[in-house]
This record gives sequence, C-alpha cells and structure tokens, in this order.
Amino acid sequence: MIKLESKGEFVTNIHPSAVVSPRAHLGENVTIGPYCVIADDVEIGDGSIIGPHAVIERWTSLGRECRVYQFASVGAAPQDLKFKGERSYTIIGDRTTIREGATIHRATGEGNETRIGNDCLLMAYIHVAHNCTLGNHVIMSNLASCAGHATVEDRVVIGGMAGVHQFVKIGRNAMVGGMSKLVQDVVPYTIVDGHPAKVVGLNNVGISRAGIPLESRRLIKKAYKILYRSGLSLPEAIAVIEQEVDSCEEVEHFLRFLRNAERGICRERRDFEDK
Repeated sequence: MIKLESKGEFVTNIHPSAVVSPRAHLGENVTIGPYCVIADDVEIGDGSIIGPHAVIERWTSLGRECRVYQFASVGAAPQDLKFKGERSYTIIGDRTTIREGATIHRATGEGNETRIGNDCLLMAYIHVAHNCTLGNHVIMSNLASCAGHATVEDRVVIGGMAGVHQFVKIGRNAMVGGMSKLVQDVVPYTIVDGHPAKVVGLNNVGISRAGIPLESRRLIKKAYKILYRSGLSLPEAIAVIEQEVDSCEEVEHFLRFLRNAERGICRERRDFEDK
C-alpha cells in the first residue's frame, strides 16, 4: 500500500491500482484496496476499509469503521425508469458491513436518499434498491432483496433469498424467514415465513436479545393475541388494544405501526398456534 499524509491531519492507505477522485473526502485511517473506484463527492468515515474491486459511486456517504468487501457496488444509479440523472444520495451509518457482491442504489428524485443505519450486516449479494430506509442493527442474509421505497426498522433479520416488495414496511425486531415473499407490512416483534409470507408467532428470542423488559414483553404478547386471535378487523383490534393493553413504549410503537400500515399487514398462518 502507499501511505498518504495530508498536512498531518490524517493518514490513509490507498492501493496504487485504486482510482480515487480528488473530490472524494476520506477520513483518518481509511484503507482503499486494489482496483477500487471511488467517485466524486464520496465521503468515507474514519477507520473504514474498502475491499478490492469495490465501487462507490457519487454522492455516497459511509460512516466510521464501515467495511465494504470485494466487488460490492454502493451508490449506483437506481434501476428505475423514472430516474433522470438527478442529484440523490446514499447514506450509510457507522460500523456497517457490506459483504461481497452486494448492491445498494441511490434514490430516485431530486434530493432524496437511500439510507442505511448503524451496525448493520448486509451479507453477500444482497440488494437494497432506491429510496429504501434500513434502521440500525439490521441483518440481511445472502441474496435477500428490498425493492424500492421499502422500510426496514431497527433490529430486523431478513433471511436468505427473501424478497421484499416495493413500499413494504418491516417493523422493528421482526424476523423474515428465508425465501419468503413479502407483499404486505410485517408487524413489529413477529416472525413471518412463506410465499406469500404469513405470521408464525412472536419473535421471542429477538425481543429478549434486544433487552426489552419482561413486563413489556408480556404486553406485546397480549396485543399480539388481540390482533391475531380475536377475529377482529384491524381497526377494531387497534381500538381494543388501546383500551385493554397497558401503555409502554413497545406497545405504542406496535399501535403506531398498525395505524400506518398502508399495504395491509401479514396475517397469521392458520395451521400455526403460538404457545
């Protein structure tokens, strides 16, 4: 590697075969591997490592201590016929890992953004399309894909080869089974699986690992049973939960998500009963 210094302010390592725009902004102790391409107006935070042959396109921002593996493509123009070359962004938080062959596209629409949070693990060959929003601590397993404008809240796990339809929302602490087809919103704290995806129960392990208090977990379970076991319509279930389930931050988020589920929600699989 060639070590470059800039006025004593930072040190970065750039392989001589890499192509790095003079208009890119690299933080301290950034490593750029062989044959990388770093375009104009890219920002890479301190301590990040960009692997061989990775391409980071214009108007992309990576946070601190990110890791981008070989052949990943970050910030490329969207696969959207509405896109006309306008200025849009890809913004990625701190400590996020993007594995080999992953593709992440910038947004459609002037000034819009595709945004990925902190501490995410995006495994090999995943795809995050234009205008998607991923929260913090999201895991996307190999070959999982999110279509345009999808929203994935914090601490969601998406199984391998799962497909998320455009505009679908996945609530926090949910888990999506491998090879699932998501065409409706996934309620927070649930596990979904299938083609199309159906709810198979609460994500009890994920809820526990997230540090949610025991009493809040009890209230989530009560709200879940009203929603899925009472035979009520969605508006009726929301009204009953508001009346019968004590308030806590998790239940309030559960209700907020239901009120804003524009595509409808994944329903419970009929042959499954959560004990």
